[in-house]
Amino acid sequence: MTGQHAYPLADSHAHLDFSDFERDRDAVLHRAEEAGLELILNVGFDLESSRKAVQLAARYPLVRAAVGIHPHDAAAVPADYLAQLEELARAPGVVALGEMGLDYYRDRSPRPQQQKVFREQLALARRLNLPVILHDREAHEALMAVLQEDGLPAAGGVLHCFSGDLALARRAVALGLYLSFAGPVTYPPNRLLREVAAAVPADRLLLETDAPFLAPLPWRGKRNEPAYVRATAEAVAPLRRLSAAELGALCLANARRLFLPSGGIS
Repeated sequence: MTGQHAYPLADSHAHLDFSDFERDRDAVLHRAEEAGLELILNVGFDLESSRKAVQLAARYPLVRAAVGIHPHDAAAVPADYLAQLEELARAPGVVALGEMGLDYYRDRSPRPQQQKVFREQLALARRLNLPVILHDREAHEALMAVLQEDGLPAAGGVLHCFSGDLALARRAVALGLYLSFAGPVTYPPNRLLREVAAAVPADRLLLETDAPFLAPLPWRGKRNEPAYVRATAEAVAPLRRLSAAELGALCLANARRLFLPSGGIS
């Protein structure tokens, strides 16, 4: 990170409940605050991690929670998972449903089951009017088809760790989605991804870490943490002819608009 002073930031997608943070979670959150973070969204991927996300939101004022079922876990959901998910979604500190979506790269759950669980969670989000956090890996067309057929909640949503091209970005924005960029936008080979990050409408841009995964340069290959979102801001800012502080403030405002529409961190 090139700058030494803190400026406002948000990490719109992290997994601080992972065992990677078990030994030093308090220190990780302290470093995030020192870097200027004012909001971290901790995102569940199954029922257990969603419960942990709720617990973290109760423990740390900086953290809010999202609860949901990742497509990898779609085949393992219990029969009453939607009822459990709805109960978790009503807990204090929960501001979104997810991460949900489709993963046709690893195919850890059969595709029909991925689609079923995705559609069911979308329906729950529409009923609760919570924004959705969408996972999309090698499933661009299938995911967009579900969104076009079923519809987003009025509260909207975000394509997290965006990995598509400019055409997909335009389609997603037209549907009402935000696009979030993680560490890969800092990797030298990802020129097309940087072109998308430069072109996204200012009011639809978010930053994330996906910690403990996808650390930006210069930490690529090491454990990621929310403070490192600053490095991503410093990579994206010049693409948009902004200072890193300006970009950080912009993305924080966007995260608050999507996840905290009533205003503030509380």
